[in-house]
Amino acid sequence: MSDPFPVPLTGIPALVVSGFLGSGKTTLVQHLLKDAQQKGLRLAVVSNEFGALGIDQALLGAQGSNAYVELEGGCVCCKLSDELVNTLQQLWIEVRPDRIVVETSGVALPFDTLLNFWREPVSNWVGDCIAVVVVNAEQVADERDLEGTFEQQVSSADLLILNKVDLVGTDHLGRIEARLDHLAPGIPIIHATNASVSPEVLFTPDNDMNAKRNVDGHGPHTHEAFESEEVQLEPGAHPDSIISQIVSHKALRAKGFVQTSQGLRLLQGVGTRIDLIESPIDPPDHLLGRIIVIRRSHKPNSIH
Repeated sequence: MSDPFPVPLTGIPALVVSGFLGSGKTTLVQHLLKDAQQKGLRLAVVSNEFGALGIDQALLGAQGSNAYVELEGGCVCCKLSDELVNTLQQLWIEVRPDRIVVETSGVALPFDTLLNFWREPVSNWVGDCIAVVVVNAEQVADERDLEGTFEQQVSSADLLILNKVDLVGTDHLGRIEARLDHLAPGIPIIHATNASVSPEVLFTPDNDMNAKRNVDGHGPHTHEAFESEEVQLEPGAHPDSIISQIVSHKALRAKGFVQTSQGLRLLQGVGTRIDLIESPIDPPDHLLGRIIVIRRSHKPNSIH
């Protein structure tokens, strides 16, 4: 009997949400849950944050309460790492989620948490996984608690969400971004208010999308607009050439299958970090060479 919920071609996308206390992690997760409900997606959330999310059961909808798990008694990046792996596998068996989010405590390290997605048996079904760190712009502007844990979190991020930019003057943003770029050189920074970011920047779209389109955020809270389009790559190119071509598009995210001079590869990118890994499956021919990239929109987007 075939599995009614087979693993997608590129696996289940996973997101580790980290950040200092009060940065807006929980608000971001709530946005992602609401978006998933509107789109009919099964989003599983594992929270290690101090204090409950306070998610209304109605928000989870048909996912049921077993799609939300709280882990207590330590941090998922160290003490609870084995429990996290067991929890993720149980969620896969019971919920068959379309997406996975792990919200860490304010003192956890995102990359150490991310490593658990590469452990068996979770690695058998998880695909694209990144560490997102939410940063309180006001905290950086005031230069509060910017050493130790904050530095470690920011420096190990794949993507930074500079949240609460409405609480600092625009003249401060350059200094704030310079500080973050010093800690995490080249890591993409997205501006947000109320932790509202387009989910398609965090979870790359399916590879069968073939039309360029805008990727909007959540109402008036988003300060940046994004667009997504398909880039076609010729087969047989050298991996270095492919990476250079994708980097030239200045994409925040990139994903797709490509036939390189060294064989079939799954391309996954965050900012300037482009990974070409051996493809876990043999994708349909029509998906080869079609790379989805998401970048900031060239269209003006007003700040509300």
